[in-house]
Amino acid sequence: MQKKSGLGKGLNALIPGPVPGGKETEGVQLCPVDRILANPAQPRKNFDEAALESLAETIREQGILQPLLVRRAGSRYELIAGERRLRAAKMAGLTEVPVMVREAADEDCLLLALIENLQRADLNPMEEARAYKEMQERFGMTQEEVAARVAKDRSSVANAIRLLQLPREIQEDVTRGELTAGHARALLGLANAVLQLKMRAFIRDRNLSVRETEKLILGQKEGKAKTARPGPLDPDLQRIQDQLRNHFSARVSIHKGGKGGKIQIHYASFEELDRIYSLMIH
Repeated sequence: MQKKSGLGKGLNALIPGPVPGGKETEGVQLCPVDRILANPAQPRKNFDEAALESLAETIREQGILQPLLVRRAGSRYELIAGERRLRAAKMAGLTEVPVMVREAADEDCLLLALIENLQRADLNPMEEARAYKEMQERFGMTQEEVAARVAKDRSSVANAIRLLQLPREIQEDVTRGELTAGHARALLGLANAVLQLKMRAFIRDRNLSVRETEKLILGQKEGKAKTARPGPLDPDLQRIQDQLRNHFSARVSIHKGGKGGKIQIHYASFEELDRIYSLMIH
């Protein structure tokens, strides 16, 4: 897929040049609001009505200072960026709004809408997570490519996407602001959805902070580890464990389950991990 440049640099890098026939200079033209279609790729699904009314009041007094970005859709236009301004303009009673028209593929529309909201800190954590996931699935991007497009580090994108692993009830709490992204990330440390939902109820009932939640979950995990200490290995498994430790020059643990088990290889640094990986593939 051919990558578009500049999408991590902000909206200013994406504003097109003059549009022939515009009613004003620098490519800005007036467009009836009823000719502008909503952006189906808009990542933001929830809009604060009080904030929109405040913006509408500002628009009534000062007008729209930054034009909306649109693309042609037949005889009409499809919004690329400026959803809040369009909604507030309608609330303010405007029949026309300033727009800039550009050619944009579907990928651009999603990325531009996402970037605009991220730059304004205007997405809740779940909307942000779903937008990143959609970029991965629709355009075959890796987390590194998504991060580069939105000017974030890969770990931030990865942590956001992990929130989608949580039960629907917790995701809805985060969307409504009843739990923070910090609470949600702490809940990811629990083993399954049942435990996560039980802890969610405990957090809500006692109005726990993120730090209190993290300490509580860490205490539970440490308590379980102490009460579930494995017994000694049988001689054959002990021999294999010792041989693996010698081979990798690292701490190796074999944990026997019912019909199977697992092998854990511990490392203390990236360099040690790279050395172990080289031994495993050669």
